Amino acid sequence: MRALFLAVDGGNSKTDVVLGTADGEVLGFVRGPTTSPHTIGLPGTLKVLGSLITAVREEAGLAAATPIDLATVYLAGADLPIEVERLQAAISARGWSRATVVDNDCFALMRAGTSLPDAVAVVCGAGNNCVGRAADGRTARFVALGPISGDWGGGHDLAEHTLRLAARGEDGRGEPTALSAAVARHYGRMTVEEVSIGLHLGEIDLLRIRELTPLLFAAATEGDAVAAALVRRQAAEILAQHRVAAGRLGLLDARHALVLGGGVLHARHPVLHDQVVAGARAQAPLVEISVLDAPPAVGAALLALDALGSTPHAEARLRAAMRSASPTTAVPAVAIENAG
Repeated sequence: MRALFLAVDGGNSKTDVVLGTADGEVLGFVRGPTTSPHTIGLPGTLKVLGSLITAVREEAGLAAATPIDLATVYLAGADLPIEVERLQAAISARGWSRATVVDNDCFALMRAGTSLPDAVAVVCGAGNNCVGRAADGRTARFVALGPISGDWGGGHDLAEHTLRLAARGEDGRGEPTALSAAVARHYGRMTVEEVSIGLHLGEIDLLRIRELTPLLFAAATEGDAVAAALVRRQAAEILAQHRVAAGRLGLLDARHALVLGGGVLHARHPVLHDQVVAGARAQAPLVEISVLDAPPAVGAALLALDALGSTPHAEARLRAAMRSASPTTAVPAVAIENAG
């Protein structure tokens, strides 16, 4: 009988689950809401995972008694060793597979982007994170608990700073910037002051602040000095993460991969992308840089194939299958509103 695996990539906004075989065949692919324990708690994580795993087994037509050999579960929120241990114990106890591997979702993204044994991945999406690995098994990671552990950057931070700079540019506390008019126009208001008051009074949903990141990159591209300075700060943060992770693993002077992922980096805004590429090559001349062009769930599945001792042919087959695969939406976000 063919060995079967479950591969989970659980990010801050969505979770993908793949059911496949050790020879690279994809039998099922489903998508649901976040499974980050930081967002919905450990009980919520287990609830959503259970629903998704049931859905992907049904999609694959897998009989209830058919065992799954391995589950590779890579989750946002699996940051500290104790968090990984707790998730490992709780997920293993569910009996969804004979063996279980749990770790941070950045490792899945990294594997999706490269097969090199020496690698660093920097994710800049809603937030920022970075991990690294060396051929000898050593890893590098950050505490990644948000501002309390020194973290900065990603789309949410950039959006909030865009609003702040727009307000200060308008009232004179900061430098004049095209962001002021752009932000007011975006919300259909005459001034940023009106936007701020609207947010305060609940006339504008606070979550809509997250819409401002594209305005930042547009203004920076058009040469606005204030916007450009904020983009430079983001580039410096990404480069610092790469430098520290690669330095801890002794890779700054060695050939290694740098995989860039997350929505902000995937967009390849030249004002950010070009700075990151040039800076990474300056601090690590042998680095090989790529921007992830596959779902991170591919990385979780490839890590399962690696653990099962599959061949390069199986990897190629899986990558090809996932390029044309579309996930079924199995668990709507409203279903887990009170999951945690």
